Amino acid sequence: MLKFMLRIALLSLFALAYSPPSFAQAMGHVQVKFVKAALLIGGGGGSGVLIFRGRHYPFVVSGFSLGVSAGASATWLEGTASGIKDVNDFVGSYTAVGGGGAWVGGAGGISLRNEHGVVLNLKGPKAGLEFAANVSGLSISLK
Repeated sequence: MLKFMLRIALLSLFALAYSPPSFAQAMGHVQVKFVKAALLIGGGGGSGVLIFRGRHYPFVVSGFSLGVSAGASATWLEGTASGIKDVNDFVGSYTAVGGGGAWVGGAGGISLRNEHGVVLNLKGPKAGLEFAANVSGLSISLK
């Protein structure tokens, strides 16, 4: 009985050691440049790249904001995309509630989530003249 249990344990270890890589959720790296103008209702757009499982996926982004918002800014964001099972999960409509501001220079950060459960945590420098405390939405599509 002991030999049988030992064999099972060894086979289990062997199977774990030589199992194929998991294609479950993986972390991606995101870089995006976004330009925005607003006076209560704002809009903007930009482009970026998702680095996922060693490949680069260029994308375009368009967005809106609704709330207390005024000014114009350019933001260079970088961060992570979590919850991706397939690169197509990255595509979609993202929503967030956030606030921030920039006067000639500053910093911005945002956390967004799409309908596939992908969460973007982005931060980076912002240039321009803007004040915002609003609900934001972004739409991302691959090029």
